[in-house]
Amino acid sequence: MFSANLAALEVNDLYQAHVVVDSQARGQREQAIKKALQGVFLKIGGKKTVLTHDVLKKAQNNASRYVSQYRYQQQGEALSLVVSFDENKVNQLFKKANLALWGSLRPQVLLWLIDEQGLSRKIVASDENSIIPEIINDFSIQRGLPIVMPLMDLTDNEQVVLSDFWGYFPDQILQASQRYFADTIVVMRVSDSTLLVDTDENKTALTSTDTQCGLLCDQNEQATPKVLDWRIFTQGILYTQQYEGVDKVSLIGEGLSDITELIYQSYALSTTAENDFVIEVKNVTSLASDMELYDFLKDLSAVKAVTLISAQGDVRQFKLDLIGSKSSFLASLKLNDKLTQQLDNLLEGFSHTQEFNVQQFNRQVQDDIELNSKANDQVKITALSAGDTNGGELNKQPESIKNTEGPIGSNIAEPISTVENKTNLTTDSADELINKDDLQIITEAKAPLIIVPQVPVFYWEQG
Repeated sequence: MFSANLAALEVNDLYQAHVVVDSQARGQREQAIKKALQGVFLKIGGKKTVLTHDVLKKAQNNASRYVSQYRYQQQGEALSLVVSFDENKVNQLFKKANLALWGSLRPQVLLWLIDEQGLSRKIVASDENSIIPEIINDFSIQRGLPIVMPLMDLTDNEQVVLSDFWGYFPDQILQASQRYFADTIVVMRVSDSTLLVDTDENKTALTSTDTQCGLLCDQNEQATPKVLDWRIFTQGILYTQQYEGVDKVSLIGEGLSDITELIYQSYALSTTAENDFVIEVKNVTSLASDMELYDFLKDLSAVKAVTLISAQGDVRQFKLDLIGSKSSFLASLKLNDKLTQQLDNLLEGFSHTQEFNVQQFNRQVQDDIELNSKANDQVKITALSAGDTNGGELNKQPESIKNTEGPIGSNIAEPISTVENKTNLTTDSADELINKDDLQIITEAKAPLIIVPQVPVFYWEQG
């Protein structure tokens, strides 16, 4: 689900981190610098597992040698150490460790979060007076991922129907999201009632809580079992995952962390892989346009070198020496409004189709598929969760639910099945697709898929 006017956000201070300290003592400063370096590794490494790599673990023990400058900052009663690290030295660590880097150009993420407590549901607004917008904002800063939440103003209230989001209706979600021009749309649901499986374990937890807190139980919301799930609409694929726990803040943090890793896998650039890639660009009508296009391609973080192959009329062909995979390069290009891929004209008269093979696609994803090879043509995948394939029970919502906090009708949809802790919503046919720690992708072909021709064609937006 993409907007027609997508534009990436340039994330600043990727190599800088703020750490709260009690004093300016040397011992505290050394510990804070180590923690700050871990934060930088997370921002440019995209996933928590980078912190356990031997090369980066060794660097954390000598964090001071990578510092370019530091300063103390006082905000009210809070004292923090602001540490900036040497970009080249940090990047060299990732290269030595053969870990991919996530550049400063990053997609805008729109998060629709529905909070269900007992008999009420609401979409959390960006300015709501609660802890949720605060933890979303803190996570966005810490991980370098631009996340916005809806305003829920008059415009949103006219377009947004809560049951459309609770039931994951893609067309309605896209329509309501268009005003935010987001590259990636996330719908997250957290519930202590209808999504919760009525298991003996949960009953025991609730009884135990009642005994401990007595009349205060209605205020002790975090001690109640909860379920959180999310779905992402991005690059033609639907991803979904589910969790169980008792702490809403922890569940949201875990979900956001996995979402960040999923996005990172699409946009990160390998520090070692190099590939030749030929592209064609139209609408290059002057010498000034030629120079601007060449400079644009040369300055892309995914491009090591640019060679002009041919120039005929307003069409140019370039050979690009890429750092990383072709799929990462094409994904990163979606984040700009100067060079856009043209698919409609390429598909005219091109009738070759193939049935979508789930297992083949999964292998291609894990092996970093090359999008302009004949064996691995780019395809578009429609993905469904288990709930969607079972008669759409999840989408049956009571008409009485409005876009404000209030009572829920008694004919609410049956909750989907859950298991302990983090759980992928999956189908039997997808159980064996992924044996790694990567997030599972639930996919199903809806129709024969068109294979895109070998050389991708782009349109250059001048001036």
